[in-house]
Order: sequence, then structure tokens, then C-alpha cells
Amino acid sequence: MNFRMIVASPIVALAFMAPSFGQDIDIGQREYMNSCAQCHGASGRGDGYLAGFLNSPTPDLTVLQRDNGGVFPVASVYAVIDGSAAAGVHGDREMPAWGNRYSVQAGRQLGREFLSDDSDTFVRGRILALIEYISTLQAE
Repeated sequence: MNFRMIVASPIVALAFMAPSFGQDIDIGQREYMNSCAQCHGASGRGDGYLAGFLNSPTPDLTVLQRDNGGVFPVASVYAVIDGSAAAGVHGDREMPAWGNRYSVQAGRQLGREFLSDDSDTFVRGRILALIEYISTLQAE
């Protein structure tokens, strides 16, 4: 193998990978499509393919801001997602408490080197990314 080939190979590899570095990854949207769209629908209107199997109507997430006087209700949406909201806020609590699922996944995704504070931060970050995406679904 000649020296030029050894030096050029990593440079060529980086050139092909460079476009992927600039791509936006919307964690909240990915989280929504993975965890919420089945019931709330891709558009957030409560028309997901599992909505018909629930005991109560699936809330329309596109009107949260309108129904809260024009302000997106971050704290109450957070409480519903993490499971700390009292029953009744989201029907009879058919919606899973995603915060618990995220906590379980945190250890697996972060590894043993991370502390419980890191796990809490991981869970908060996922929930906040999801909330940020839901805020983009609001009807005009």
C-alpha cells in the first residue's frame, strides 16, 4: 500500500460523510411518531389508528394552545406525558406515562457510567423535545 492511499482514504471517507453532519435530527418529531401518533395521529388531531380502540376520545393536540387562552400549556402537557398529572386530565389515564418508559430506557441508552442525575436529565430532555414538537402542531 502506498502512503498516498493511506492518507487519502480517511479524507475521502470524511468527504462522503460530511453531508450527514449538517442534517437536522428532530428528536421531538421522532419521539412523537414513535410514541404518540398511534393514538393522536400524525397531525395530532386524535385520529391515530389506535384511537378507535380506546374507551375515551383521543384529545386533539392541535388545539392545546387555543384552549389555553393562546398560550401553549407546557407545564400541563409535561405532567400528562411524564405521568404526574392526576387522572382526569387525560380522560381515565389510558395514555401511558411515558416518563416511566423513558426512565427505564435511560439506563440502557446512557450506560452504567452515568449517574441518576444524568438519567433524570435524559428523561426531561426527551419529554421537552416531545413537547416542543407538539407545540409546532398547533392550529393557527
